[in-house]
Amino acid sequence: MDQEDFTADLCAEQIGKLFQFQDLTGIESLPTCRDVLQRHHWDIESAVQDQLNLREGRPSVFAGTSETSSAPTVLVDPTRQQIFNPETSGTGNFLSFVLDYILRTFYNTFVSVVRFTWSLVWPEPRPPITDPVADVGKFIENYESVYGSEHPVYYRGSYKQALNDAKQELRFLVIYLHQNDQSDCSNFCSTVLPNSNVISFLNESNILFWACEQDLNEGNRVATALQANVYPYVAVVVLRESRMTLVGRMEGPVSPEEFIRRLRSVFEANEAHLIAARAERIERSFNQSLREQQDRAYLESLRADEEKEQIKREKEYQEQEERLLQVRLEEIEQAQKDELKKQKIEMLASIPQEPSLEEPGSLTIVFIMPGGVRIERRFSEMSPVADVLNFVFCHPSSPDTFEVATNFPKRVLNVEDRNKTLKQAGLQKREVLFINDLDS
Repeated sequence: MDQEDFTADLCAEQIGKLFQFQDLTGIESLPTCRDVLQRHHWDIESAVQDQLNLREGRPSVFAGTSETSSAPTVLVDPTRQQIFNPETSGTGNFLSFVLDYILRTFYNTFVSVVRFTWSLVWPEPRPPITDPVADVGKFIENYESVYGSEHPVYYRGSYKQALNDAKQELRFLVIYLHQNDQSDCSNFCSTVLPNSNVISFLNESNILFWACEQDLNEGNRVATALQANVYPYVAVVVLRESRMTLVGRMEGPVSPEEFIRRLRSVFEANEAHLIAARAERIERSFNQSLREQQDRAYLESLRADEEKEQIKREKEYQEQEERLLQVRLEEIEQAQKDELKKQKIEMLASIPQEPSLEEPGSLTIVFIMPGGVRIERRFSEMSPVADVLNFVFCHPSSPDTFEVATNFPKRVLNVEDRNKTLKQAGLQKREVLFINDLDS
């Protein structure tokens, strides 16, 4: 990813926090600012506080406090290191250094062989539990009591914590191992570390400075891990190709100017690895953000499809229910019609025969159907009104629900009149009755 595009996936709020964090911390590199904020989940308060803690030499939240927690393994490969020999001012000093180096190497090898052989015969008891942070604090206290408080900011955590912070923060970790009663170490602490240029150089935001005595347990473990033989011993560790790697070391006496020059040489040779690691983190974050956006878009599309499918299923279910209801209603209606038809057939048989015109007491009724159809029939004046109602009910032109009414004055023949005779109901010799459809 191009450095110009490292903000392409950030929202307006995150870009605002990025520049605010840069103003508060003074870190010039925006990619570095973004990397720090990302690891703090864009919580600007905790990110700023963590940077201030590191500048004061205190471990960050990523360093961890438990010694049982894992720490990055440091790759100690001479082919990846810039190795600086002690400064010399003549042949005698050089020969002295070579002789001292050979003797120390022989001594360390001899001691290692003896210890290994002895451990086979008489295993050592389990080593006592030590406090690495206390060892570092003891060294700083001893240093300040002898050489004063003018020195670079020491990292006040264990070696593991320093490695974790250097890896997380993508910083160079400068390690100084001190040996008591060693004149070169005493000279280094009295002339190099108090030097104002050295202090300013090591207090840069991209460097962590960790130190300890080789005589202490924590210092001895680090000296063994980094293969320190000559003191003062200074090493530079940095994240390189995804591994914490020892990329530079210097052993023996050195002047303040040469010390800065050597460190700057190591930093310049390995700065590209930090830039690449930072770019890789940003690209990984960008890809992760892109995947999350794609996943969210896919899930939203999936939810939308599911909602559409659910609405479709509900609509189909509703339509099916409506169809079933319509079928049931039609069945009920048809059953009612069949029942009415059956009733009409049965009722038709109960209607008395039409009397002759000459028969005494016969009267003629003209029925006016809703469609204007005129039906004329004779009834006996002694016939009940029910016969008239049943006749209308059974006629094909009659509506299913109706009322029978006289013309003038209008009077409806209702259920209460069913048992009355036509004469009692007041019907005349010739009567006109109107059939009104109650469903229309």
